Amino acid sequence: MICSPFSFSGRPKRLFIFLNPFGGKKTAPIVFRDHVKPLLEDAEIQITVQETQHQLHAKEVARALDISKYDGIICVSGDGILVEVINGLLERDDWETAIKIPIGVVPAGTGNGVAKSLLDLVGDPCTAANAALTIIRGHKRSLDVVTIKQGENRFFSVLMIAWGLVADIDIESEIYRWMGSARFDFYALSRIFHLRQYNGRISFMPAPGFETYGEPISYPAKSTSSGNNTASTEPIKLWRLRYQGPDINLENLSWRVITGPFISLWMNNVPWSSEHLMAAPEAQFSDGYVDLIIIKKCPRLHLLSVMSEMSNGGHVRSPYVMYLKVKALLLEPGPRMEEQEKGGIIDVDGEVLARGKGTYHCDRKTLMTYDQLQVTVDQGLATLFAPV
Repeated sequence: MICSPFSFSGRPKRLFIFLNPFGGKKTAPIVFRDHVKPLLEDAEIQITVQETQHQLHAKEVARALDISKYDGIICVSGDGILVEVINGLLERDDWETAIKIPIGVVPAGTGNGVAKSLLDLVGDPCTAANAALTIIRGHKRSLDVVTIKQGENRFFSVLMIAWGLVADIDIESEIYRWMGSARFDFYALSRIFHLRQYNGRISFMPAPGFETYGEPISYPAKSTSSGNNTASTEPIKLWRLRYQGPDINLENLSWRVITGPFISLWMNNVPWSSEHLMAAPEAQFSDGYVDLIIIKKCPRLHLLSVMSEMSNGGHVRSPYVMYLKVKALLLEPGPRMEEQEKGGIIDVDGEVLARGKGTYHCDRKTLMTYDQLQVTVDQGLATLFAPV
């Protein structure tokens, strides 16, 4: 076991702060200036501020940052910068030490799911000031990290993975970004009344108590492509120094399978996927499982009710919703039932990981292909500043 140089107790004295001026309503600089910086200065915390200049900038900085100079990394943004930081730390040669540096999240973006999940633990409103006070107090908790693997490509997730209805709403509603957050409700209505179903299947290793879901199956893995849009030019030896995902013998697990068609498949690592969506009310920060929400068949009118109940987690009580916890899974996404020549979108933490043919912006490059994805969970790998 690697000993962490970062204590789980004690207030931070030196913080490296990522500030995303482009996220959400582009108010992060104002939020930081008015609600965060004064509190940090009053607490006599030394700060180094880095404004992100482009997508993946935070990942690049985190990959090279001298973490010995800091007691924590703070993300003043939505969830996207946090995801970049986690990926950057896990791509370092010293990832075993780097991933233990505490990370704080100040809500200043569109979704803010992780910040909401943390502050909701103690019933605090999801505000920048409450998040800053949480960081100043210095209490911490572990966070599971999810590894998504396809061939030699890996992506590390901390929030959610979606395919089907939720992914379509999240990504395709971008064309209505001018509507603000109302775009999600508007486009959800459109997608429900023009409902898509997707062929495919999901194989999984259930958590204790969820073994009745699906049918038993032997380990179903196959060779997966490494993605047709990216190719690593680094020597394999160098790549192997970095984090590869949890050390799990997948072949020895008790696998089960659920086959499509599916309306929606949604995996969540924390309870809130955004400030206003309690996607997985039973999710824990470091239980070693992802919470899986599956909708296969559901009348349109009832689906409207299910979607409206997501604001308080009531959707999981619907007879049309399967809710379970899994340790590992293999997703094999297929085409739309009604349009076999078209596929779907794999949405990870609000960004497109893979696109099928005929989808929204299907000409854009993605890290992975619309094919089998392996998902595993590493319990408590990362550390967050958290309220108590």
